[in-house]
Amino acid sequence: MPPESRDRATDPPAGTAAGSGLPPANPYARSYRRGPFTVVEASGEIDMATADFLAQHLVAATGDARPDVLVDLRGVAFFDCSGLRVLCRAESRVRERGGRLRVVSDHPHIHRLLRASGLLDRFPPLPEPP
Repeated sequence: MPPESRDRATDPPAGTAAGSGLPPANPYARSYRRGPFTVVEASGEIDMATADFLAQHLVAATGDARPDVLVDLRGVAFFDCSGLRVLCRAESRVRERGGRLRVVSDHPHIHRLLRASGLLDRFPPLPEPP
């Protein structure tokens, strides 16, 4: 973790206590349980320099048997192929464990990126969490 990222770290949000098995919030992702789902909220710019911060949360969220994960990208200002790679890896882990991963996004940029990469059928974005 680069030293400057520690300067931006925030306190973990409610619902991400140490006993939950979820990692603490970082500047680009936070996780929490909401009903049957594990929600991973991404924020800021997800690119080559920051995708590992999101990956950290997705690895934890996809570790259970039959995980049901919502990846909320509504707080993302920029998302590139590094973020797509992280999503694809997480979705593969979820499928191996008999669960599901869904993306929540209302950003046209993310919809275009999914369409252009051929991943729109794999990650059809929900406009809001169920």
